[in-house]
Amino acid sequence: MIKINCFIPFVSKKQVEKTQKSLTESALVNKVVLLDAQKDPMAKTTTIKKIAAKSDCDYTLIYTKQTTLNLGYLALERMVEIAQASGALMVYADYYAFMNGERKNIPVIDYQLGSLRNDFNFGSVVLYKTSALKAAVKKMDVNYKFAGLYDLRLKVSQLGKLVHINEFLYSEIEEDTRKTGEKLFDYVDPKNREVQVEMEKACSAHLKDVGGYLEPIFPKVSFNSQKFEYEASVVIPVLNRVKTIKDAIKSALSQKTNFKFNVIVVENGPRCHSWDGTTEAIKSIKDKRLVHVIPTRKDIGVGGAWNLAMNHPKCGKFVVQLDSDDIYSGTDTLQKIVDAFYEQNCAMVIGSYMLTDINLKMLPPGKVDHKEWTPDNGRNNALRINGLGAPRAFFTPVLRKIMFPNVNYGEDYAVGLAISRNYQIGRIYDVLYNCRRHDENSDASLSIEKENLNNLYKDRIRTWELEARIAMNSKNKKRASSKVRKVGKRAKK
Repeated sequence: MIKINCFIPFVSKKQVEKTQKSLTESALVNKVVLLDAQKDPMAKTTTIKKIAAKSDCDYTLIYTKQTTLNLGYLALERMVEIAQASGALMVYADYYAFMNGERKNIPVIDYQLGSLRNDFNFGSVVLYKTSALKAAVKKMDVNYKFAGLYDLRLKVSQLGKLVHINEFLYSEIEEDTRKTGEKLFDYVDPKNREVQVEMEKACSAHLKDVGGYLEPIFPKVSFNSQKFEYEASVVIPVLNRVKTIKDAIKSALSQKTNFKFNVIVVENGPRCHSWDGTTEAIKSIKDKRLVHVIPTRKDIGVGGAWNLAMNHPKCGKFVVQLDSDDIYSGTDTLQKIVDAFYEQNCAMVIGSYMLTDINLKMLPPGKVDHKEWTPDNGRNNALRINGLGAPRAFFTPVLRKIMFPNVNYGEDYAVGLAISRNYQIGRIYDVLYNCRRHDENSDASLSIEKENLNNLYKDRIRTWELEARIAMNSKNKKRASSKVRKVGKRAKK
């Protein structure tokens, strides 16, 4: 008979009693091993190695939370059944979460090649095929303090499938009841920097293993290959932002530069333009540098708005992003960004921003600068994180070769990844931008279903990009091998 060893974190006898009872009700459970949550936290590599050493059954279950777990009826039997039927090396499932006494459905998403986020939600219960767990642990050659579980699943994914069971198989208690907009910036909080550095290291090692790692070798960018009337254009896509659009436009127009620039505002949406007074607010600003674009199509999203802007005859050599909710931190932002293109010889520049409320009062974590990015490894780390920072700016000739996907979420991330495949991304660590958070932000309070759709799409973007990088590396390797063979033949002659 198939048997399972279960590993759960131990804080106190009261904390584990119900979880232990729920697990042992299944005839499949061989034993439940309690791991000291202080001495052996699940995130440590040494803990994962202890689990692998102690597990002597067909399957190994790891429960990662310190709250009560209640397994559904025959849940473990179902997980084993799916694992065997699919040949999966690890399975995970949808679940119920009790939040403030209320039970909520928490569906999770399918794992794919590009599911490289270290915060990918598997839920708190994962079931590994023990032989795969042990094989993966043998490949874990770095002892991480925070990235142990992350390193494990990356190593297991190299060996076979990680399968999502689209069924609600257990219940847990969720203590983090914040809205999505409040959780959004956890990964860039300076207090988590040590964690991020470890996660980056683990991800980069994985990319090397699968053939998707890119060396820090970049072609030189020629900035004078085409002529432009304007050196730079600030691009503002907008839909129904009557309360903030004038602030954004005035912030852009107030820039002090030693070059000629303009501001291109592009409306979008199912009616071609806004219907809350935004259109009229834009028209009320009289400035020859302001280009107001109202599409004739009704299928233009944020990405489509960017495509319209960068292909506009008045578009400058560099296009610089400004969201319709936000403002630049000073009148020198545009100058700093354009200078960075020339100084760092890059096709894209990303600055740093301050997180604030609508009245510019700082919100935690405050300054977001992605300092964990290094010039040598930024484009590899970009495949792990869910965003590239702000403000973003692009060299227009390169951008026109790539184009934005015509979507309302993830369009900038997709383009940034594609550019980083072939070009250096420049960085500015000074605060250039005030990211103003308010209740009307599009990501302020998402349903779990909408959040899943967003995450699934970004994982898909990463999958496409990783596949492209693997193919490019393979092609370059074959080309290099061919050159070596040719040189060898000449030497023999």
